[in-house]
Formats: sequence, structure tokens, C-alpha cells
Amino acid sequence: MKISFKKTYKFALISALYISLFATGFVLLMLTTWFKFTISSVFYFGVVFMFFIYIFSFLVIQYRVEHFIYRRVKKIYDDVSLLESSTLLNQPITTDMETLTREVKKFATDKKLEIEMLKVREEYRREFLGNVSHELKTPLFTVQGYISTLLDGAMEDKNIRKKYLKRAEKGVERLIYIVEDLDMITKLEVGDLNLEFSQFDVVDLIQNIFDLLEMKADKKKITLAFENYHIQPIFVKGDKDKLQQVIENLIVNSIKYGKEGGLTEVSVINLTKKKVLIRISDNGEGIEKQNLPRLFERFYRVDKSGSRSEGGSGLGLAIVKHIIEAHKEKIYVESEFGIGSEFSFTLPKAKELPSF
Repeated sequence: MKISFKKTYKFALISALYISLFATGFVLLMLTTWFKFTISSVFYFGVVFMFFIYIFSFLVIQYRVEHFIYRRVKKIYDDVSLLESSTLLNQPITTDMETLTREVKKFATDKKLEIEMLKVREEYRREFLGNVSHELKTPLFTVQGYISTLLDGAMEDKNIRKKYLKRAEKGVERLIYIVEDLDMITKLEVGDLNLEFSQFDVVDLIQNIFDLLEMKADKKKITLAFENYHIQPIFVKGDKDKLQQVIENLIVNSIKYGKEGGLTEVSVINLTKKKVLIRISDNGEGIEKQNLPRLFERFYRVDKSGSRSEGGSGLGLAIVKHIIEAHKEKIYVESEFGIGSEFSFTLPKAKELPSF
């Protein structure tokens, strides 16, 4: 790729001026010391002498700079092959040392940041692949184990055969669950999931989710309730099915990691004229501070051992985040270890109430 240089003459101009002043002053001093000239003749001689010395010095210095500095600067750019992918080549390359130093320093800083980002992405990629393989390996080995046992002779016993087939079916269902979640989060990340917007009563939606999860909550004696018992219908705009998945996922997590006999509260707050805030809070085990920044990463688990025994694909919160962001909204989390957690997100209000 041809490099375009933007030459600077500042160095040559200033250097030539210094040389001219010194040479002219020295010559005039010699003339007035050794020879007798009138002041006017000395003055004109000095002006002419300084002019020609200045022009000569400038040309020589600029020539030397171009051949001994410019070419070396060009070689520096040519030797750095990474510059081919840099935006530095989009502009003329200057040979001014101060500007060059600034540009090369900026280039080095940008490259360092890129390298650090690549290291982070590589670490994330390795961790992600390890998590995927682990999540898929567990149900696969479970299914394989039961089927192998049946093939080894246990198939003859009708009771064992039925029990093992049911367990193998659960393993397959978990595999399907993980694959479906992976497919959904991939579509969300690339923006390929079409949202079907409609206007609906979010309070009614939350109540339906309470009814759906009532038995699950009863197993741990956890109460599901609205913060305000006399809450009125509030209509919002969004993809009802996807938002149901968001709220259901957050409530399921509050049950999963909640304390025996605990409480999960949901509040719907009129934040502004155009926004509604939905908040899901619990008095469960909470999340340690160092885990909060990575909470919405794919397959990231706060409790590496216990959370897998509770089930789930490890993609729930990542999907929640992407669904909310697909609605152009934000999700927030606050938690104190041992006290509880609070997840909240905003939704746009419906412009007009649906007519019944």
C-alpha cells in the first residue's frame, strides 16, 4: 500500500534562520574588524548575505531531512506490518517528530487495548465452550447410562424398563431445553428474533405467572405476592410471550435460591408518563458483590455446585437481558449476600388502553 507523506518545513525554516543569523553576524563582525566599510554598505551586504545563506541553508537542511529522516520514518511505517489494518494509513503520514510520536503512541495504545480485548474474548470463548460441553455432557451421559443398562439386560424387567426410560426421557428433555435456549440466545444476539408487540395488562400477566409457579413455590413454602395488594391494571407495550418468559425466569430464580419460608414480591411502579418499572425482590441467599458484573453472562453460575442440582440451562439470565435489550429497555440488579436480591427492568407504557 502506498504511503502518503505530509512534509513539514518548520524544522528546516527555523534551523536555516539560526544559521543565517549566526553566519551573517560573524561575517559582519569580521568585516568591521578587519576592513573599513560604511554603515550603509555593511547593512546591504549583510541583508544580501543573509538572504542567500538562509536560502542555501534551508535547501540543504530540507534535503538532508528528507533523505535521512523521512526515509527512515517511512521505513518504520513499512516495517510495522500491523499498520495495514490501522486507521493510521487513512491519513497522510507526517514527518514532524512531535506529531509522529503522538500518532505512534496512540497506535501502540490502541493495539494494546485490542490485544487485551482479544485475550478477554479468548478466555471467555474457552470458558463458554467448557460450560457448553459440561451442560450437554451431563444429560447425555445420563441418557447413555440408562439406555446402556437397559441393553445390558435390565430391559427384561418391566418396572425397571419403565423407570429407566422415564429418566432417559428427562435427560433428553433437558438436552432439548438447553439447545432451545442456545438457539434463542443466538437469535437474540444477532437480532434475528422478531418481537410481536402488543398492548397488555402486565399486572394480569404477573398474576398468571404466580398461579403457574404456585406449586413450585409451595415446595419451599415461599410466598409469591404483589408489594401493593390493591394494585390496579397497568397496560404496557411489548412482546407478551417473551416478557412472560422474562418475569417467569426471574421469579423462578427467586424461588430456586430463596430461603425456606421466604417471600418473593413483585411491584409494578409508574416510573414516568411513558415508563413502567417492574421489580422482583426476594429475601433469599443473595449474590456476592464480585459475581454481579458477570451475572448475565451465558452459563455463568454463582453457585458452581448447587445451581446445577436445581436444574436450568444456565442461560436464563442471559436470555432475560437480551429480551429486555431487544425492547430497547434496561435491566438492573441489586443484591446483598445473605439478605436478598432485587431485579428490575423498565417497559414502555401502552399509548392507549385497549377497549373491551
